[in-house]
Amino acid sequence: MSGGLDVLAITEDDITKMLAATTHIGSDNSETTMEQYIFKKRKDGINIINLRKTWEKLQLAARAIAAIENPLDVFVVANRPQAQRAVLKFARYVGCSSIAGRYTPGAFTNQIQVAFREPRLLLISDPRTDHQPVTEGSYANVPIMAFCNVDSPTKFVDIAVPCNNKSTQSLGLMWYFLAREVLRLRGSISRDLPWEVMPDLFFYRDPEEVEKEDRERAEAAAESMLVAKAPDFAPAKEDWGADEAVADWSADGQPAAAAPAAAVAAPAATGAAFQVTEDWAAATETSDWAAQSAPEAAAAPGANTWGGSSQW
Repeated sequence: MSGGLDVLAITEDDITKMLAATTHIGSDNSETTMEQYIFKKRKDGINIINLRKTWEKLQLAARAIAAIENPLDVFVVANRPQAQRAVLKFARYVGCSSIAGRYTPGAFTNQIQVAFREPRLLLISDPRTDHQPVTEGSYANVPIMAFCNVDSPTKFVDIAVPCNNKSTQSLGLMWYFLAREVLRLRGSISRDLPWEVMPDLFFYRDPEEVEKEDRERAEAAAESMLVAKAPDFAPAKEDWGADEAVADWSADGQPAAAAPAAAVAAPAATGAAFQVTEDWAAATETSDWAAQSAPEAAAAPGANTWGGSSQW
């Protein structure tokens, strides 16, 4: 495989991505045909996949895809929702045909169907969930490449790439590596420079999380627009004239006391009985209301007493 070529050897960065995406984690059970790809078995019963063999089989699958003249003759199939995004991205960058979603039975065998296809190579995400296209591909003698876990059936599968096909990150990363290697073999991208496409584009995204992120992004944009338009709607400052009257805030009471004194001077001249002073104790006006009302009652002529007292 790629053991003797340094150019095709796996890099440390790719191994780190595989370990982060749990590509090496298998299942508890294992098929007889997949035991050759098991590195060891952990104490808890989980099988560990040999990543070196995974990379070798990935290189073999990339060579098979790059050898086909017309990329549209290569069909990628994904029935699981977790693999549909990766399949669509792979078909976009490689230029092959994709069947994402439910597979119509008889698409490879029934020539009467409108959706009849004749692929030269078939790529499968999971042999167990995509058993229908695998079976029909065997009837039409179509080579089949599949991402297989250690417990996946390998019947009718020609190129089995061992990996963790149950994890969304692992499955997306494997489609990303396969697309990158195909483009490198075609000469579309260079091996010396990193591919500008990120592996996150191949990962499955929950529709609810996508809607939540879009809602939060819309709310943040609306708040930023309101903050940007806030100075335009600010009310004009009202001038009450208080700032001009009081220039020195330390002498706040002195200018204000002159105006009331001048305003009270005119009523004080007309009514001599009332005198306005700041000292309430020295006020000349009496506070005995009974003494004020007594002369008025005596001055009233011919008041009817009705035989009673005038002191109520």
